[in-house]
Amino acid sequence: MARILTFDSGIGGLGVVAQLRAFLPGIPVDYLADTAVFPYGEQPDAPLRVRIVHLLGHAIARLRPSVVVIGCNTASTLALDSLRAAYDVPFVGCVPPIKWAADHTRTGTIGLLATRATVRRPYLKDLRARFAPDCTLLAYGARGLADMAEAAFRGVPPDRRQLKAELDGLFGQPHGAEIDVVGIGCTHYTFLLDAMREIGPPDVTWLDPAPAVARQTARIMAELDRPDDPRSAPPEQVFFTALPDDLTALQPGLHRLGYSQDAPCLFEPGRAHGPASVTTGP
Repeated sequence: MARILTFDSGIGGLGVVAQLRAFLPGIPVDYLADTAVFPYGEQPDAPLRVRIVHLLGHAIARLRPSVVVIGCNTASTLALDSLRAAYDVPFVGCVPPIKWAADHTRTGTIGLLATRATVRRPYLKDLRARFAPDCTLLAYGARGLADMAEAAFRGVPPDRRQLKAELDGLFGQPHGAEIDVVGIGCTHYTFLLDAMREIGPPDVTWLDPAPAVARQTARIMAELDRPDDPRSAPPEQVFFTALPDDLTALQPGLHRLGYSQDAPCLFEPGRAHGPASVTTGP
């Protein structure tokens, strides 16, 4: 039975879900957020990789998705290869849109806003060497943006001074004034794009990879056998590994994305049904 599992450390991957709704209407999309260790960008690599592979293994066994979308740049750059080696299900990842930025720049200077973990990993250097060797890449690991995005999803506009300070971390670097294209290297930032366009320098193109991730997912889904009518599928669900204290603030955003369940469930690996406490972890 065709269905999709989308995964992130928080609400960032819900921006990808919004695009999946447009490209694949009628296909159930379950969502799993590893909120117990949010934000991923501040976690050490080795135990985080083990955690992601372990957690998603249980989610795949329980939910039986046709495709798993890793709606998180940090998780994708860290664990995508390990996940593909471990599980016989197609994975679609989110990676920094370096090639896309290089294709669109006029000045030859491109920017990337991402988590500190994504910025420091060799994966980013490899992307730049492969796809933008003739460009100057300026990257900034913005610790505060993920928290602002979580609040924005709950209807709280970002503080303009705090947001400008984060953007200054990118555009205030040497040659930062020459940036004309900025790639979004964290799916959380989708929920801040309008504010970043307003507060950031004029004439900058902002690239959100969420539509491209949804298109790739749609291509993979089209190649799969889908004998069952998706309308007969079990109800889609939202799971957290630790329930946020402000669930009522989350509900309107989840409902806008088509999730009709009364409340998200706690996800405990190994348990087949119902709420539970979290036992997974490094």
